[in-house]
Amino acid sequence: MKILFPYSQSKWLMYLLVALLGGTSIKCKQQKEAASTGGIPPEKALSTFELEPGFKIELVAAEPLVADPVAMEIDENGRMYVVEMHGYPLDKSGTGKIKLLTDTNGDGRMDKSTTFAEGLMLPTGIMRWKKGVLVTDPPNVLYLEDTDGDNQADVKKTMLTGFAVSNPQHNLNNPLLGLDNWIYVGHESAVTAKIYKEEFGDPGKDILYPDKPKGPRLANNANGRSVRFRPDEYALETTSGDTQFGHTFDTWGRYFQVSNANHIFQEVIAEPYLRRNPDLLVTDATQSLSDHENAAEVFPITKNPENQLLTDVGVITSACALTYYQGGAFPEEFNNNVTFVAEPVSNLVHVDRLKPKGASFAASRLRPHKEFLASTDAWFRPVNMYTGPDGALYLVDYYRQIIEHPEWMAEDVVKSGALYNGTDKGRIYRISAQNAKPATWTQELNLGKATDEQLIAKLAEPNIWWRRNAQRLLVDRNSKQAVPTLRQIAQNPTSALGRLHALWTLEGMHQLRPDLIIKALQDPEQGIRENAIKLAELHLKESPDLTSNLISLQNDANSRVRYQLLCTLGFINTPEVNQVRQQLLFKDINDEWVQVAALSALSGQNAAFLESVLAQYKSTNPAYASLVQRLSAMVGARQEPETVRRLLQKATTPITGEQGAWQAPVLAGLAQGLKSRKVMPTELQTEQNVLIQTCLKHPVVSVREGALQILQAIGLLARAQTQNAMQQAREIASNQNLPEDQRAIAIEFLALRNPETDRAFLRKLINPREPLPVQLAALHTLSAIPDLTVSTFVLQQWPSLSPDVRDAAINTFMSKPERIRLLLDALEEGKIQTASIGWPRSVSLMAQEDEKLRSRARALLTKKEDKRQEVIQEYQTALNLGGDKVQGKAVFQRNCSVCHQIRGNQGVAFGPDLGTIHNWPPTGILSNVLDPNQSISDGYDMWEVALTNGKSVQGIIATETPNALTLRNAGGQVTTIARQDIRALKALGMSAMPTGLEKQINKQQMANLLAYLRQVE
Repeated sequence: MKILFPYSQSKWLMYLLVALLGGTSIKCKQQKEAASTGGIPPEKALSTFELEPGFKIELVAAEPLVADPVAMEIDENGRMYVVEMHGYPLDKSGTGKIKLLTDTNGDGRMDKSTTFAEGLMLPTGIMRWKKGVLVTDPPNVLYLEDTDGDNQADVKKTMLTGFAVSNPQHNLNNPLLGLDNWIYVGHESAVTAKIYKEEFGDPGKDILYPDKPKGPRLANNANGRSVRFRPDEYALETTSGDTQFGHTFDTWGRYFQVSNANHIFQEVIAEPYLRRNPDLLVTDATQSLSDHENAAEVFPITKNPENQLLTDVGVITSACALTYYQGGAFPEEFNNNVTFVAEPVSNLVHVDRLKPKGASFAASRLRPHKEFLASTDAWFRPVNMYTGPDGALYLVDYYRQIIEHPEWMAEDVVKSGALYNGTDKGRIYRISAQNAKPATWTQELNLGKATDEQLIAKLAEPNIWWRRNAQRLLVDRNSKQAVPTLRQIAQNPTSALGRLHALWTLEGMHQLRPDLIIKALQDPEQGIRENAIKLAELHLKESPDLTSNLISLQNDANSRVRYQLLCTLGFINTPEVNQVRQQLLFKDINDEWVQVAALSALSGQNAAFLESVLAQYKSTNPAYASLVQRLSAMVGARQEPETVRRLLQKATTPITGEQGAWQAPVLAGLAQGLKSRKVMPTELQTEQNVLIQTCLKHPVVSVREGALQILQAIGLLARAQTQNAMQQAREIASNQNLPEDQRAIAIEFLALRNPETDRAFLRKLINPREPLPVQLAALHTLSAIPDLTVSTFVLQQWPSLSPDVRDAAINTFMSKPERIRLLLDALEEGKIQTASIGWPRSVSLMAQEDEKLRSRARALLTKKEDKRQEVIQEYQTALNLGGDKVQGKAVFQRNCSVCHQIRGNQGVAFGPDLGTIHNWPPTGILSNVLDPNQSISDGYDMWEVALTNGKSVQGIIATETPNALTLRNAGGQVTTIARQDIRALKALGMSAMPTGLEKQINKQQMANLLAYLRQVE
């Protein structure tokens, strides 16, 4: 279950983190204790919801019938299976269950519960299959069946085994039947436990069918990727991507996935296409789709939220249960291309609309400042969603006080006994259109008894539940008598959905013939043409004549059809097909996935194709540079050293003007490919002098940078020429008359050897008079000295380092424990403020493997200052007063708008925009208003710039460029200062926001201001 590993970014940091020390293990007895108090009773919970207009929400099941639900399934006979995970977060003793819920009186509300199976460890998902169900219960995928009709499983078979038993939110989960008849299970790499190693340190093994040990297997926990399998055929494969908790398909079988801070991404290129070319370096086969950031802002309405130590607040941080809605029963705006995702930490459900974007999509908010569903109840924990037979969206509510895992909690919370509060509770809700009729499937559903003809008719239903289950049952029955009717439906012009599922049903039954594929390749619906290409791919060996029909689609009007065609044609190596592939590539060359698809077919042809691309290189189109870099990386990764050497020589020969625009991407690609080699070819050392001279003297800076990258990959030999080159680099670096990018590359060149002898020289370059690229390069090179040189320097110079240099300087501490200790010392002594650390680095520090460092970091980064605590304490009474947001707006305009805006409106853009603090708890807002210096937002502290003419300027540093700083003050004045005019730069360690606002705002006005700031407009 995906419950938090929050490495997402946040604009606001530690204002709400509890001042708690880091954790060690707790005893098993404490882990299992559960409190039944707290929370809101099921019948009253409905009043806590704010739901999108046009919809209604109803309670379907609740405690005591069900508790700790994490997944569900409704089978063809109207039985609701619910997975109960009681053991989360730490109990592995086998408390997990599968409940079978029924509605005995037909009112649509479950009123009877039977334990179908028990003794499961940490079950995470369920899917109907054959006469039973598949259940994911790491390390296994189980098959459970009731053979005697008593509603209790008496068959328990391990279908697959070997998956990691890692932190529960990262384990395999949610088996899902795809359009292509494969069963997909969500899965990702095991997360290394640092505190609970004994419980969750299992990295996984080879994944295999235990009853077929010599059958297929996936090594090393499937390398952390998701898995698909077909039990009837003992088929087993990895996908090209991974997902955390949940995954979904759209109508045409495109695969979408989710992770904590990234609520929707797509597996764009499938594993078989990447597998055929080992030279192609593709580090990620997925595309993030959100156009409103990965860790997107959310708009909870929770009262008194309880967020734990490493919970990122105000953004998506626990996304799960991604669902592409295909129920066909929602209001029109929500019936097509809409995805829902649960965010249990923020107690809400988020909705997006997908829009085509090349080979992939973009996901956009449907509502700018509001969620589809949100609750004021902090215990509402939506963790899964399911489309029912009625087209309604069934929402699984885990209903716990705490959803985060203790691996990332403060120790006293772990020991408080609250980890299992709510383990006796759980709810399932039905979300439907406002005018939807009551659910009748609980009494009338009998699809399991349908004839083949009736099942075939259901393949055209608008609701995916009917289509998916009808296809599954037909494939399972494998009735030859159904084939003629299926062939008719596959050609029925009135229903594209019917044609689509009939084709894949025939394929699942091994009854699909080439004539139907050929007809489908000409279908007017682009989604069917796209699927027909996939089906043709499966039949190329026995029906090679399909190739000519595939080629006929090369000018298809739809970009995704052309993309799939390019992927599939990669399996065919003929002159005609090779020419078509090139035409497809250059037609859509601006789409990076088209480039990847084209190159996936080029194993062994990389160098020749690269020469062809260089001959038609267009410097005005950046896509050509991207393609050349990818091709060059393939050459560098696998080609013979002599081939690499020739290409390297060609790319370093000075060529003037646009004719040499391809040289930089060639060098960058070669460097990328060479870095992936396990053994570096010694033949390349002969090119060291050429690379050095290119790096230091070539007229084009990007070519210099490419040569540097190759030198970083192959290393420098210790010889006289190297020493001479180092001296040349120092001379370039110190020459202030040269462009800053040339100087920066020369400084980075010094890091090719231990730059210990250059420490004094590098220190001199890190000062505000030098261009920013020079300072950053000097800092990076100084950090290459393996001792504490860079750390001591940064601490000495911290007050005079500009914001951009400070950010890079913090990174230099993160590489070694001894440097981290110095950073923590500086935090403890107040030399560095916690706001300068930033959220991702704070998480890293508070999750250190070293227990002492981890505990110390947690104590320091969550410490609350005592300044102005008397005033803050006095104003606590404002939190209990009723606030008027209309009057609060007037308070804001009088006191705050001189420095702040709300979402770009209603004030002056001097301090931070306050449009996101609706996610802050009232105590956090109150404290920051009354004591602005206790937590200065990064980038909003005051600076003093002493100028060479004797004057000084104060303000916040609004922007930095290589050669200038821009300061802004509260009066709206903007001052741009050339770096050459700066004598000294000093941080004042204070917020630009003044203290003493309590003299202007009384307690009732504070309550009004809080009401205004916490609303979402």
